[in-house]
Amino acid sequence: MKDDSLIFSALIGAVASARSMTPMATIAAARLLDRRTPGQLVLLDRPLFRNGALAMGVGELFGDKMKTAPDRTVFLGLLARVMSAGIAGAALAPRGRERAGALTAVATAVPLAYLTLAGRKRAMARMGQTRSGLIEDALVVAAGAAIVALAVRPSNGLQSR
Repeated sequence: MKDDSLIFSALIGAVASARSMTPMATIAAARLLDRRTPGQLVLLDRPLFRNGALAMGVGELFGDKMKTAPDRTVFLGLLARVMSAGIAGAALAPRGRERAGALTAVATAVPLAYLTLAGRKRAMARMGQTRSGLIEDALVVAAGAAIVALAVRPSNGLQSR
């Protein structure tokens, strides 16, 4: 894979389409493990924001199962996806291509939010809100963790910043 690829930014955008806080939470977890992102990391190196991202990621997993949880395509849901995907997409982009990474992640997250919502509604009709949400959580969190783990891995024995 080319060093200037934006594939990790696009993939983390797909994660944001289903769970808005998971991209930032997975990057925050990677930072706690002292892993570095290829692109410049905005905010999540500060303990308040890092811990906040982790708390919001966990909170979203619980809140999604509530009967009153709004659809992910309402204005605030899309705004959260834009912000989280943008921050994570920039962090996972190659150094110097952070802006392109942010745009790629956002351009992936927003349209896919409508597709992931449609899929979730079909799953809810078949198995209920909680069960479908738990399955979606497992898939999305695993995908987010895998994407971030692949993106932040050290190259040539050195960690990239």
